[in-house]
Amino acid sequence: MNKRKIIYMFFLIVALCILVSVGMSKFSPSTSKESHSISGRNIHELAKEENKKITIAAIGDILIHDRVYNDAREGDYYNFDKMLANLSSELKKPDLLLANQETIVAGETIGLSGYPTFNSPHEIADTIKKAGVDIVTTANNHALDRGVKAQKLSIDYLNQIDLPHVGTYLNKDDQDKIVVLEKNDVKIAYLAYTYGLNGIPVPKGSEYIVNVIDKEKMSNEIQRAKKVADVIVMAVHWGNEYERYPSNEQKKLAQFFIDEGVHIIFGSHPHVLQSIEWLEGKNGQKGLVVYSLGNFLSGQDEEYRDIGGMVTITVNKLQRGNSATITLDQPSFYPTFVASKNESNYIMHPLVTSEEAVDKYGASIYKEIMDHMLIEGQAE
Repeated sequence: MNKRKIIYMFFLIVALCILVSVGMSKFSPSTSKESHSISGRNIHELAKEENKKITIAAIGDILIHDRVYNDAREGDYYNFDKMLANLSSELKKPDLLLANQETIVAGETIGLSGYPTFNSPHEIADTIKKAGVDIVTTANNHALDRGVKAQKLSIDYLNQIDLPHVGTYLNKDDQDKIVVLEKNDVKIAYLAYTYGLNGIPVPKGSEYIVNVIDKEKMSNEIQRAKKVADVIVMAVHWGNEYERYPSNEQKKLAQFFIDEGVHIIFGSHPHVLQSIEWLEGKNGQKGLVVYSLGNFLSGQDEEYRDIGGMVTITVNKLQRGNSATITLDQPSFYPTFVASKNESNYIMHPLVTSEEAVDKYGASIYKEIMDHMLIEGQAE
């Protein structure tokens, strides 16, 4: 083969290689950052989508009569742990658990007292925190039983043991802060208000000490809470004592809260259980109201006042980029019973296994209470 033919063959081979390379590039994977739509949404948008879940729960009134703290006394110490021992594993299950600390916990320095002007030992706050309570509401009709200074002593102790609280405050700056707890990247704002203070006037200059129901003020706080939290929980002290069904006033106020953007309402004050209900807000959103959680631990043993429980709701947060959608699952209810004998031996039990409750109310008491509280359906 002469030299000219060799050169010709070389260039022919090079040309063929170039053609093959160009052709193959049309079928090779793209290395650009351009995304491709899938059902109208791109891959990068789908990658940013996250689902988060937490469980929010609440129990009713921690209402410590003198007979209860006298029963708890062991020398110089008040042992409430034994009263809640049967429930501690259940109380630890929710991610966030709220309780209504109805009596102040200013301790022995100002003297303990029961009805009608309560002041409880510090140890009850220690016990409920140890049992699983993550936050307490302190806005109720007994908030100023022993005056502003006593309420501040109570707040001081809650701060000392790092138990978050909402509804009463040391000063105006504290009152203006939105109380937010966070679990699993879900932020929960807790608000709390009471219908009144048993006729006790709030001293001039101390208006910050407790939140009293005021629609304009509540609406303002709800709007501020929306800016810092995913979910808004309202703890409200309302209704009529010992009535097992909500009043029209409760229903109207509940609708107001849901219309304003509250997701979950936990009610207290009646000292007996009242039903759970889904409400629809003015913008079509669903919200949950528990009209009354009843007494949790108290010295009241009159009809139905010794039955309480824990309501738990799963909150779902779907995060897409900078926007989030919140949905609530169907609530569950875990009823409880406070057994006692001759104003002593106060011990709490799950209602479902309580022989003492069956002896008092009959074999159908568990079903009766569950039917009284629960409803069907799921919020959208």
